[in-house]
Amino acid sequence: MDKVKVAFIGVGGIAHAHLNNLSGFSDVEFVAMCDVDENRAKSAADRFGGKPYTDFKVMFDKEKFDALYICTPPFAHGEQEMIACEKGIPFFVEKPIAADLETALKIDEAVRKSGIITAVGYHWRYTNSAEAAKSFLSDKLVLGALGYWMGGLPGTYWWRQRKLSGGQHVEQTTHIIDLARYMIGSDAEYVQMFAASGSMTDIPDYDVDDMSVINVKFKNGAIANITSACCLSQGYKVELDVICRDIVVEITGGAARLIRRGDLQHRVEERIESRINAYQAEDRTFIDAVKSGDPSKIK
Repeated sequence: MDKVKVAFIGVGGIAHAHLNNLSGFSDVEFVAMCDVDENRAKSAADRFGGKPYTDFKVMFDKEKFDALYICTPPFAHGEQEMIACEKGIPFFVEKPIAADLETALKIDEAVRKSGIITAVGYHWRYTNSAEAAKSFLSDKLVLGALGYWMGGLPGTYWWRQRKLSGGQHVEQTTHIIDLARYMIGSDAEYVQMFAASGSMTDIPDYDVDDMSVINVKFKNGAIANITSACCLSQGYKVELDVICRDIVVEITGGAARLIRRGDLQHRVEERIESRINAYQAEDRTFIDAVKSGDPSKIK
């Protein structure tokens, strides 16, 4: 196909990162913009092209498109992914794919049965710094990782309600959890979680954890500890530290630092800055996969 016809469900927030990227691709054409907010749908359609919709079922019935972007909040996932699977439409879905495990597993099963091309918005995988770290670790025995997402409370109303967002580990720290899986090269075998709350009782409609930690044992024997906190007044630390013998690889959203210590007096550091737009890289990879039918480069 010369041009990939793309539709969007959810055109607020993070959707604009993808809309801006895709609008710069000569082989992409927007055909529909769907959002529960009619003004937002019309605004996106006016700016990027396509017809505005407020009901994705109507959009599915009336429009023909080659690929779908789903950029809705966690609680709004489920039905649109199922319809896309039934119709055989490849889709890119922003993380997390659901606010609860049951919905996520149903989507996973539907995707596997349909065989369609899909991608999830874990853009950290596409940074050149993460790729350099992954390559560096490829011949090392990774013992484990320490992860952090510690900062303030996002302003979005749904984020502070567990039933809508899934909580910080599900909605935010999922990036760090995914990066740990990617660097360690294995899935979890055992997970343990502890949480603490009580410092944010003045926040209306707030029921997520103020701070939480998870301990993970991976199938390949590696271990991890990942900490989340949303009780700080501003951002503090968002990072994954991967540990091998005499080596620590520190990975942030914009860089990776390789620290090697031969002995107590000898320390070698190498810093790798991320020089690419990771959102653009994941969008380009997904569109290329839809065009070629080959999903092998999707991370």
